[in-house]
Amino acid sequence: MGLIEELKQAILTGDLRRAPELTERALGDGMSPLAIMELACTPAMLEVGDKFKKGEIYVPEMLVSAMAVKAVLKALEPALQSAPALFAASIVLGTVKGDLHDIGKNLVGFMLEGAGVKVIDLEVDVSPGTFVDAVRTHKPNFLGMSALLTTTMPYMQETILLLKEAGLREDVRVIVGGAPVTEEYARQIGADLYAPDAARAQEMLRALIS
Repeated sequence: MGLIEELKQAILTGDLRRAPELTERALGDGMSPLAIMELACTPAMLEVGDKFKKGEIYVPEMLVSAMAVKAVLKALEPALQSAPALFAASIVLGTVKGDLHDIGKNLVGFMLEGAGVKVIDLEVDVSPGTFVDAVRTHKPNFLGMSALLTTTMPYMQETILLLKEAGLREDVRVIVGGAPVTEEYARQIGADLYAPDAARAQEMLRALIS
């Protein structure tokens, strides 16, 4: 088994020790961070997403693979300055104001990073104004908002309205998700995309980037 295939398997099995070790070996062999992402991380996370959609694995398995990708990205950090093309797109991500739930949001972030999307994570309890400021500062391709409480869902719409007032709405695609969020609600508030889970979010963004 080649080094890249070993790394891919380490990601698929969530091996937090082997994944960074193999990454460092690949870098030592002269492989670029971009090649490591394209040949190991992205295929592994796409496979994880596919298995999740088919019901072959569940959230815990997705999470350990996502954590392995995080370990790979950490190992790549010293070489990232010479790899400006590492990420094909970017997303500002956060859980809306009044909501402190972050497991689903974190999983989306890990899955997207593994699939080649740069994630600017604003964490939790993010106000509409903070989302808008982040879009203005980072100029992402996407804005992702998550909510787990029905009482906090209106902040998604408020954020979209503020983006329009700031003249930024046409510059970014808005994707929303979370347990109480539905596709119908996403349409009502003017969001561009609705993701019921991390695998679907990964699939949609990869398709749009391609």
